[in-house]
Amino acid sequence: MDVGCGTGQTSAYLAETYKVKVTGIDINSEMVAKAKRRMKKNQLPVKIMQCSIEQVPLPDHTFDFIISESVLSFVNKPNALKEIFRLLKKGGRFIAIEFTINQPLEEKNEEEIIQFYGFDSCLMKKDWVALFNQASFKNIHIQKNNSIFSIPELHHSKDIAPELYEVMDKHFDMNLKYEGILDYRIYSCTK
Repeated sequence: MDVGCGTGQTSAYLAETYKVKVTGIDINSEMVAKAKRRMKKNQLPVKIMQCSIEQVPLPDHTFDFIISESVLSFVNKPNALKEIFRLLKKGGRFIAIEFTINQPLEEKNEEEIIQFYGFDSCLMKKDWVALFNQASFKNIHIQKNNSIFSIPELHHSKDIAPELYEVMDKHFDMNLKYEGILDYRIYSCTK
């Protein structure tokens, strides 16, 4: 399962590259529509569903792997992790790429980040680990991804509103302002 699949790019990649059955979920109807079009265009047997990771209308123990790319920071983390744990088969693996701060922040700086990104909090590595442990995950491994911010030059598309490029510019500005503090980690754990 690809949690917060957006337009389905990762779901499509997994289905094409590894020839696996993939289910992508996203709460945003526009993203779901785009993902469905992508799967149809590329003739991929990927199931796309509109729902929240906090309540997925699928049976327990459905998936061997669940991935999530920058999703948990925007939802109720305990509820989402409980649902992910429920959906995983015994021994199944969960992999999440999540926003992680490297040190405690001054209140005004934390508020600026929370306001811009729409987070409910800024978590350090230890906070994420505590949440995974609380949800009963085991074998928690953490990897720092040093290349996540080296994004190639963006080419403007007529399908993307100009104000969204302004948001991307602000994102890059925030990363420069908080360089060494704002970061991402790849968390991998098993049920």
